[in-house]
Amino acid sequence: MTDAKSPRIERTSTQNHRSDVLRVAGELFTTQGYSNTGIRQIAARAGIDPALVIRYFGSKENLFLKAIVLPPLLKHAMESPLRGFGERLIGMLISRTREGMTPPSGTVFATLMQASDRPGVQAYFRELLEDMIVSRLAPRLHGSDSDLRARLIAAQINGLLAALYIVEAEVLREAPPAES
Repeated sequence: MTDAKSPRIERTSTQNHRSDVLRVAGELFTTQGYSNTGIRQIAARAGIDPALVIRYFGSKENLFLKAIVLPPLLKHAMESPLRGFGERLIGMLISRTREGMTPPSGTVFATLMQASDRPGVQAYFRELLEDMIVSRLAPRLHGSDSDLRARLIAAQINGLLAALYIVEAEVLREAPPAES
């Protein structure tokens, strides 16, 4: 017979609690934003003590960084042929807006942007841009300034996403694909 206090059972319980906290935190952060979501609220929804949330993740910011995951939305676009790249990329981002991308990708992007005044979130955002755009695109561009041009493209994509999901610019969200 297995003792209820055995390390194996406790570890499984801890893993379940951590998973529950991550799931609940992801839902609350994306629906309410970083500032409007509290550790006590997350803990209550996950059915555990708030002290355990801090024990598992260290801080609200660390929990946020673990719970909020931006899907690799741009991976295929960054690997597509360079000819016509800009038009295809903009068309893809705008068409995903029309297809209801806001949950989860657009909402996750907006949530990250709203919490970007925190150093850990800024670092995470930089890593995302580096991984999803710059590191995939810069080696494919020609010239000594390829890294700079890839970073400028990343900044433009970031600006377009902000216009679509934070400002919610109707003119851009409803632009016909040919004009996108």
